Amino acid sequence: MKPNTFMKKIFTLLLAVMLIAAGCTTETVQGTLHADEPGSKIPKEIYGQFAEHLGSCIYGGLWVGEDSPIPNINGYRKDVFEALKALNIPVLRWPGGCFADEYHWTDGIGPKDQRPSMQNNNWGGTIEDNSFGTHEFLNLCEMLGCEPYISGNVGSGTVEELAKWVEYMTSEKNTPMAKLRQQNGREKPWKVKYLGVGNESWGCGGNMRPEYYSDLYRRYAVYCRNYDKNKLYKIASGASDYDYDWTQTLMRRVKKDMSGLSLHYYTCTRWEGSKGSATEFTDSQYYWTMAKCLEIDEVISKHEKIMDQYDPKNKVGLIVDEWGTWWDEEPGTIKGHLYQQNALRDAMVAALSLNVFHHHTKRVRMANIAQVVNVLQSMILTDQKGTGHMVLTPTYHVFQMYAPFMEATYLPLDIKSEEMKVSKDYFGQEKHPGSRQLPLISSSAAKTKDGKIIVALTNVSLNKAQNVEITLKGTKASKVSGRILTSDNVADFNDFNQPEKVTPQTFNAANINNGVLSINLPAKSIVVLTLQ
Repeated sequence: MKPNTFMKKIFTLLLAVMLIAAGCTTETVQGTLHADEPGSKIPKEIYGQFAEHLGSCIYGGLWVGEDSPIPNINGYRKDVFEALKALNIPVLRWPGGCFADEYHWTDGIGPKDQRPSMQNNNWGGTIEDNSFGTHEFLNLCEMLGCEPYISGNVGSGTVEELAKWVEYMTSEKNTPMAKLRQQNGREKPWKVKYLGVGNESWGCGGNMRPEYYSDLYRRYAVYCRNYDKNKLYKIASGASDYDYDWTQTLMRRVKKDMSGLSLHYYTCTRWEGSKGSATEFTDSQYYWTMAKCLEIDEVISKHEKIMDQYDPKNKVGLIVDEWGTWWDEEPGTIKGHLYQQNALRDAMVAALSLNVFHHHTKRVRMANIAQVVNVLQSMILTDQKGTGHMVLTPTYHVFQMYAPFMEATYLPLDIKSEEMKVSKDYFGQEKHPGSRQLPLISSSAAKTKDGKIIVALTNVSLNKAQNVEITLKGTKASKVSGRILTSDNVADFNDFNQPEKVTPQTFNAANINNGVLSINLPAKSIVVLTLQ
């Protein structure tokens, strides 16, 4: 070997070592897209939202009232309404959450100045004036063009109360509750498809045993009737996270009486004490979040396996009607109002979670991120000082980028990426020994009604770009366009001073050549591609 050739090889080797040490390596990942093996349709309801009477989600978020100096449309905050309208939200859950099982619907109808106030015992003891009630919610859903999802009071309510609420909302004929609705200004009934019979009945919704709730649900299901042309999709209060016994009991005892069974899963470090900051975290805590988020895949699979035993034809839907990140409240905000910032890390959780839901559409029929405005992993933040400022969060932008997946047909996409081992303990105190495996790339693909193929890729690595090569089977697509969501730091977020710090940009680092889609996927990035 010539000396100069030898020195070149040494130099190349040293350069590679230096790049690895600096965290600047680029991995090449192979995958296959099976466009010729279509799966289930991805329900648009997987992109559902959740609005609870909690903090400033309703008051100051969705609703400011007709007399507010903040621009509004019949009392609905104009900028928030327009942002949600642009998102094409398919379904909106209300009034809770824990609030639902202390909410009595008759307090929220009739003239606003005659509605009684109430204390929100679950969320900070706030006094609410009930100016946002049944009419305000259902009219909002009509204006947004989305399905309402009513969460009924089982914990402190009665069968009669919920039965009359259903009649009030949906009866066309000359029934007592229809007459009352008409007296309050609404002649025709609303269309209400989704009805939740209680919420977290194992906890804040009544601290019940699954056997007791099963019997109670069957009783409620009898009296919550279908009026005229309205047909209810009745959803039983389901399990939290890893409570597989709750699912087993309900499927065994009430399967034929329910259309759906709920599941709640939060990416949360602990329920007591500090949960960690939304914007200040270490690299290891970031990776913990990604791994904890992806554990929902295993959780859903285990609940599905139980449901399959009793319902092999998938008639009962799994409804993930609360999910997302849960961090400490922002300093200076009201305790119990759950106002948290929303960083690129949260956007990554959104993308990873949606990818998981796409994989489970034979059973998962709906998902509702918590929550739509000003609470937990929200789409939108409004200024708590009443200045009228609004900002779209990185999570909002993920939902906007992923919108083409709604009602598209799922396509298998096999990508085997590098994995890293992540500790189960968030704070480094070994309270949760063990580890999880974290794939560095998450992906999903689907075919839209007009024949386009959508490919979503998320690279969770903080410092490794990924060269991805996907063999395209069953499609002759030759053009690709895309958008990317990323930032200099995974803790970056949008606020009222920098509302566009984390926003989608045009993505040009993808091409198709000889039936292979090649993508240079930057570190800590979310990319959505359109192939045609």
